[in-house]
Amino acid sequence: MSAEPMVTSAAYYLYAALMLGLVLGFILVAGWLVRRFGGGALLRLPGRAQRRLGVVEAMALDPRRRLVLIRRDGVEHLLLLGGTQDLHLEGPILATGDGHQTFQTVLNETAAPPAPVPGPLS
Repeated sequence: MSAEPMVTSAAYYLYAALMLGLVLGFILVAGWLVRRFGGGALLRLPGRAQRRLGVVEAMALDPRRRLVLIRRDGVEHLLLLGGTQDLHLEGPILATGDGHQTFQTVLNETAAPPAPVPGPLS
């Protein structure tokens, strides 16, 4: 049995540091891709076209709150998520073929009316 000598040169440590940096770089890039394109795409299985529940559209209002339009059994519901509590704002909304028109219509209906413009002071 011959024991090989342990390599302790500076080149070995440099190689190990570069490989560690490469692995950490791959992990960071993979995390960014999942965050950018959504991790849900990885979980979608072929052949499951008849889903009962789905997110039609989501809109960030501020860093803590989001408006989310979900579809359940062909009926849409508008939810306000985040903040101190989650709210069911509107629903049931009959789903159309194009969810964007329904979402914009609901946003226009639930938006506050414009404030009146004050007249001139007398």
